[in-house]
Amino acid sequence: MSRVKRSLMAMKHRRNVLKQAKGFRFGRSKKEVEAKVALRHAGAYAFAHRKDKKTDMRRLWTTRLNAGLRALGITYSVFIDKLTKKNIILNRKMLAEIAAENESAFTRIVEQVKA
Repeated sequence: MSRVKRSLMAMKHRRNVLKQAKGFRFGRSKKEVEAKVALRHAGAYAFAHRKDKKTDMRRLWTTRLNAGLRALGITYSVFIDKLTKKNIILNRKMLAEIAAENESAFTRIVEQVKA
């Protein structure tokens, strides 16, 4: 049986791992084993934070809406309740965008809900 020397593939693998870990601090960008561990953690954090980003954005929309609504004399919870009861289907993202960019349209929506 012929002998297989694996240095070419090992070096290719090592180069790829270190290329992905470029910019990491200390040994994590220079040592293969540390780089692998750091990349595994980075991947886990990236996955978790892609999920967290959705929650963060919804929280931001709620805060922006509440700020715009309080200026018009109504709270967020009361506004959402009245929206639901009047069967007005506008999501929080769109409402927050309207509140930030077009105050007159937002005021009309609030007046419609209050009535």
